[in-house]
Amino acid sequence: MPGYKYSVYNSAKRNTGNRRSGGGNKRRGEYINPERFIKAATPMEETLYESKHKFADFAVATIIHDNLTAKGYETPSAIQDQTIALGLEGNDVIGIADTGTGKTAAFAVPIINQIVTSQNSRALIVAPTRELAQQIEDECRSIGKGGGFTGALLIGGTGMGTQLRDLKNKPRLVIGTPGRIKDHMERGTLKLDLFNLVVLDEVDRMLDMGFVNDVSFILDSMAPIRQSFFFSATMDPRVQGLIRTFSKDPKTVSVKSGETGANIHQDVVRFSGTHEKMEKLHDLLISNEVAKVIVFDETQRNVEKLSNELITRGFKADAIHGGKSQGQRQRALDNFKGNRTNVLVATDVAARGIDVSDITHVINYSQPQSYQDYVHRIGRAGRAGNVGYAITFVSK
Repeated sequence: MPGYKYSVYNSAKRNTGNRRSGGGNKRRGEYINPERFIKAATPMEETLYESKHKFADFAVATIIHDNLTAKGYETPSAIQDQTIALGLEGNDVIGIADTGTGKTAAFAVPIINQIVTSQNSRALIVAPTRELAQQIEDECRSIGKGGGFTGALLIGGTGMGTQLRDLKNKPRLVIGTPGRIKDHMERGTLKLDLFNLVVLDEVDRMLDMGFVNDVSFILDSMAPIRQSFFFSATMDPRVQGLIRTFSKDPKTVSVKSGETGANIHQDVVRFSGTHEKMEKLHDLLISNEVAKVIVFDETQRNVEKLSNELITRGFKADAIHGGKSQGQRQRALDNFKGNRTNVLVATDVAARGIDVSDITHVINYSQPQSYQDYVHRIGRAGRAGNVGYAITFVSK
């Protein structure tokens, strides 16, 4: 990127000696050698996908066609083009794709079409976080508008009253997070034995967050004959095992274009003491190259404290963490998306559902607990073919 002061991140002063001297994460989780946080971007030239269909070509209900047209949907993305076609044929589908590839519409179109055209169809969509579940609900609501069915959003951080009311209306589309879905099942307010469509979005993250037992419990409770959609950015043995257990002859659609983080400049900032750490963050945030940034910190308390300090220093900052109500989290996310703030301080769990395409920088003010968490964090920058930047603070 022309004019980018890459040297400000001190990459020339790497410590390549004793791995214990590098300030790796030693409090909890795995030790990560700071050298792994330093890597120049190697963006690959994007290959344009030639879609086999237009949205108008898909054999879906007229109301869905009308809604897609109103949304301005004409040419499907790669994941949409392939998944919608397979889904409409009744196949189980495995989608290997990153966030930001259009996968919500990829499963929403065939799922909603089945609900609209068959009164016996009921669908459950499971997402790892509240924010992602809400984003999915927004998309499904617009695609299924006027379709003659009711839905329910089951997430934590919101009152049970609305959810209980919606469930009494016998919704045919239920969207939620694993924990809250299981809560309603155990209360007897949600019975899944007639639900014959299921979507698991970001399966790898659900398993990372410890939801494997909840997800298995949910899938075991559904109609034995069903159509399933599984979406994941990675296909490690845990994900493969879950899919193998709960799907039948699935078709795989992979739109991964290359190594995650290939188009992200990765570097470190070395600091001595709390004061210098804060001052270096301040200097970084006022540089011209930083337009929209997520700053990761370790705990809810640290996130709140850091956000308040940045606001005091004049930055347009906000915080998002599990200690905030869902309304507060949604407002913080809406302000960030709408550029009313440009610095969002977050914990790992709260940030997992954030899908914002124009983030330029990810700053690890505290180091991640694992290298996989690091990859998830930095993947929020450099989307839509842009070069992004990931900076990790490391104690000298």
